Amino acid sequence: MKGLADEPNYSVALLEGATALSDVVENHIYEQTLAEKNAFFVADLGVLMRQHVRWRTHMPQMRPFYAVQANSSLAVIEILAALGTGFICTSKYELELVQGYGVPSEDIIYSGVCKQLSQIKYAAKNGIDFLVCDNEVELRKIARCHPRAKLLLEVATEASSEGEEMGMTFGSKLKDCRHLLESAKELGLQVVGVRFHIPSSCDDPQAYSHAVSDARCVFDMGEDIGFSMTILDIGGGFNGSETQLKQINSAVRPLLDLYFPALSGVSIMAEPGSYYVSSSFTLAVNIIAKEVGARDLHGNHDELSPNDEPEFLYYMNDGVYGSFTSKLADNVIPAPALPKSGVSEEPVFASSLWGPSGDELDQVVDQCLLPELSVGDWLIFNNAGAYCLGPPSTFTDSPRPPVYYTISTGDWFEMQDAGITQDISMKNFSLVPYFLHSGQSDEALSVPA
Repeated sequence: MKGLADEPNYSVALLEGATALSDVVENHIYEQTLAEKNAFFVADLGVLMRQHVRWRTHMPQMRPFYAVQANSSLAVIEILAALGTGFICTSKYELELVQGYGVPSEDIIYSGVCKQLSQIKYAAKNGIDFLVCDNEVELRKIARCHPRAKLLLEVATEASSEGEEMGMTFGSKLKDCRHLLESAKELGLQVVGVRFHIPSSCDDPQAYSHAVSDARCVFDMGEDIGFSMTILDIGGGFNGSETQLKQINSAVRPLLDLYFPALSGVSIMAEPGSYYVSSSFTLAVNIIAKEVGARDLHGNHDELSPNDEPEFLYYMNDGVYGSFTSKLADNVIPAPALPKSGVSEEPVFASSLWGPSGDELDQVVDQCLLPELSVGDWLIFNNAGAYCLGPPSTFTDSPRPPVYYTISTGDWFEMQDAGITQDISMKNFSLVPYFLHSGQSDEALSVPA
């Protein structure tokens, strides 16, 4: 595939016996401590398969289309393609990436809010016909550059979380949908379905019910105008929790059975992104600088009161202009953990964590409790797989942290039994046994899959 042909292949470490992901993290910390102390990710690819099984169990009527912008790591794309998911792409980079793994064009939806003319033309040239649209300007651009496109009309929703109303930034209001449908008809475009999106910050499953009802209204409008409406996309917002899946399915399924029964011929899909990758990735960062924000006024650190404990500011070798870019979108970064080798019974202090830029926006964690750390110590961020590994960043010249992919022998054999490994190209990665260090660096020998 153009743009990827020159990139190196990746390897996947096969974890045998009782070797856990935390052991791999500790192992690479050991190696990095002897080297440059760079930040790095460790990924458990077996999580992707287990999350897919959960999806199929609890959301059987909805086909998952993975939101590539959540994490565009090569291994993630290849395994999800082998699992049979579709893909939601928001840029030419993502379209090329997915097509490079042989994903059929009918399993790709181009969803960018404001699409460049050149990228609409790229979609048209490469047979990617499903596009999302929510306004008349985009309709005219699509009519000009991709007249055979099959459109999903994005409808705005209102969702509430703990009583706080959150208005969606994008999507056409319900009262404006008929005008857009009529405009599409005049432009000779096909509208084949409806898309909506509930934000992950919404913890009210009934928000999906209200959105499904609105979608049925838009379907009726479209069919009245003469469109054949066959696709309902309920968007993303899935946080990875099995409990949330059950709640959403309980809220949505009765309305889907009522408004979009199986005999209606309407295909139901959803856009899990973070759901697949968040818990699959762990990020390890190194402390590169340290400041004290408030010092004990009495000079006595043996018996500190709550009013005179020090506050520590730690600067890490990765920040919001790197792997923590989601913080710029007001997402909360959970407090990190210490490596097993750094766990102690020492007292904890108020601490804040910052990236290396020195910029006031580069605050990763506003406040957390940590024991006093030293420069060179490590911190572990679990559930770090979402919105951290996209295209190369324009904010910094620093390379992305490396990703060390792993999979347990049990997960690999399950994938073999399910026939999934047959669709994974062994030209793209090598499977290697993993050995924990014994005071020395690891060794890995290539083995047949």
